Amino acid sequence: MNRILSFASIAIAIAASLTSAASASPSKNGLPSGLLTPGAINLAVNQSNIESTICVSGYTATVRPKSSVTTRIKREQLASGYNLLGDVKSSDYEEDHLVPLELGGNPTSMQNLWPEPRKIAWGATKKDRLENKLHALVCSGQLSLRAAQKVFETNWISGYLKYVGP
Repeated sequence: MNRILSFASIAIAIAASLTSAASASPSKNGLPSGLLTPGAINLAVNQSNIESTICVSGYTATVRPKSSVTTRIKREQLASGYNLLGDVKSSDYEEDHLVPLELGGNPTSMQNLWPEPRKIAWGATKKDRLENKLHALVCSGQLSLRAAQKVFETNWISGYLKYVGP
């Protein structure tokens, strides 16, 4: 019986640590929590159909969730502890898609949405510049769609330094 309780205690401790980790904040440098926001792609977008999806002007408007939805999600995330250094002021964040919509990111998956800080060196403005650069490279055939998506799934700041510059 003690072994069962020990295993149960261990299982509870592991679950608690995962819950604590899951409430992790975006890092101070602007990257999201990898546990909460690993990124997710839109399975309807692939390399063979980019000319009729992401490379069509206005595509993102056809898949972007309404701001009322993303604002509600952002507020919930901030209140639950997914914020930078306790800052829960909604206007200090952009509810962003880690894998951008213009690169085939999933528009509604919670694994792809996060409260991205605006007022830090590696904030929303810089990520937007990288998104635009990689979108141009993908649509011109200079970079594969999957390679561009991977930049955001791994470390978009490293991608920025590589594709945009210091």
